[in-house]
Amino acid sequence: MTPGPAGTLSGPERVAAVLADRDAIQANLLELDSNYARQALEGATLTGLTRQRWEKASIALASLWETFLAYSAVVDRIAVLGAVRKPSRNDLAELAGLLSDGCVQLSGPNVPLAQRDLTANGRPPVTLVTAVGTMRRAFAEVTEVTSAVETVWAAVGAPLDAATEELARVRPLVAGLGADLESAFAEAESAVDAARSASNTDPLALWHDGRTDTSAADLARGQVSALTPRIAELARLREQAQRRIASLSAATAAARGARSDAVTAWREAATRISVLPPLPPDVREPPVAALGALAAGGQWSRLAAELDRCEADLARSGEQTDRVRQAAAAAIDKRDELRALLRAYKAKAGRLGAVEESRVAARYDEAYALLWTAPCDLASAEPAVVAYQRAILEGDGRR
Repeated sequence: MTPGPAGTLSGPERVAAVLADRDAIQANLLELDSNYARQALEGATLTGLTRQRWEKASIALASLWETFLAYSAVVDRIAVLGAVRKPSRNDLAELAGLLSDGCVQLSGPNVPLAQRDLTANGRPPVTLVTAVGTMRRAFAEVTEVTSAVETVWAAVGAPLDAATEELARVRPLVAGLGADLESAFAEAESAVDAARSASNTDPLALWHDGRTDTSAADLARGQVSALTPRIAELARLREQAQRRIASLSAATAAARGARSDAVTAWREAATRISVLPPLPPDVREPPVAALGALAAGGQWSRLAAELDRCEADLARSGEQTDRVRQAAAAAIDKRDELRALLRAYKAKAGRLGAVEESRVAARYDEAYALLWTAPCDLASAEPAVVAYQRAILEGDGRR
């Protein structure tokens, strides 16, 4: 609310400025009157700081309207006088008085007797400028409250509205998922309701140094966000329990088949390689009957935990099986790679004329014996091949 009479103007220009001020003030007051926060505060059951601030602001707002009505009546008279094409001397004197002298009767308590002039009324009228200043202060007092409340409601409303939507989405799924989940849902709903109630009844308690404290709303939102996926997950499990149990049985059978293949590969490799990682553990049969009983009893949280555990165990068994199979294959590949290197080094020794040298021949015989003896000791064979290569290179350096 920024308008004010232009005291430096005169005549028709000053009348036009006063009318423009009155129109601007009226527009701001009507906007304030239709403001959502003002309307909500007007009919709300408020507590704490908000109640104190709004009671004071309500008094200021009522006084603001009373002052405006008195002020507007004076401006209406100024408009009439200003529209007279040939005003009389009395009209001009009255217009000048209305523009400059005390002419607006403010509401409120009378001036104390000790501070009153002998010829003054209990509350003398004020000038248009003073009336506008009084209204400006009252307007700022009211809008300071409504603006802060609007800001708080917007900041707190976003997480709470999102939480409410999430709860509404999963509410039809909760019944029958178990007492623990139903209790957690009720607690989350209560947390959201409590945060909303606090923000509705005392929003200014959340307004500190121009910022909104959204911690309670954020906490409730986080509680809901952690809970609703769990509800959706268990609801899906309820619909797919038998299929998931059957899938677990099928996956177990496949894992056993994979382990059997890995054991066969390991045993074949064990006849050729002396040191291999141990066999993978047996794949345990899932407790299908117990899982079915949990599903039949509607114990969805326990069923989910058991299925997760069984599936995790199965995944670990599969990883162990893969490691054993890969290790067996890698050992055979390593032996073959060393054999190929030994042949290549022997060919190089032949080109260098070093095959018959006693030191080179001894290194070759040692490596050959290790690589072509079953089971092969890879840990000893690899350095033997390296030693053969080194003997060839050293002999070449001497020749």
